[in-house]
Amino acid sequence: MSNILDIYIDGACVGNPGPAAIGIVVKEGGKVVKKLSQAIGIATNNIAEYTALIYALKEALNRKRSIIRLHTDSELIYNQLKGTYKTKNEKIKSLFAEVQQLAQQFERIEMKQIPREQNRDADGLAKKAINKEQAKVVASKFYFEEESPSSKG
Repeated sequence: MSNILDIYIDGACVGNPGPAAIGIVVKEGGKVVKKLSQAIGIATNNIAEYTALIYALKEALNRKRSIIRLHTDSELIYNQLKGTYKTKNEKIKSLFAEVQQLAQQFERIEMKQIPREQNRDADGLAKKAINKEQAKVVASKFYFEEESPSSKG
């Protein structure tokens, strides 16, 4: 297992807070080995970003990797993990603590802040999950009846 996993993460929401989702792309040797697109309920964008990071770390652990490279376009996550920004929000503090706990299981985690344009795949997966979830909500508002034989004319 000489190849380092490159993991691209993104979180998205419609409204802030609003329906939220995560998108993760896992690459090994430049080749995509897994994609994850999942709705996470109502959340802020920052919570969605942290949730994507937690899922990514768990995925790397499941793949028994000790060295990974994480790619994010989240200025907040990058700078909070680097120690440049303080973590003030209580919910973010608990997610930050979970990230720290998971991170202890790795030999090394390289964190790269990348422009949004370089994170389109993960972003697209997060948005896809939101759209899919919103479509389910809209469909749940309708009640469908089968047409009776007498109304077919």
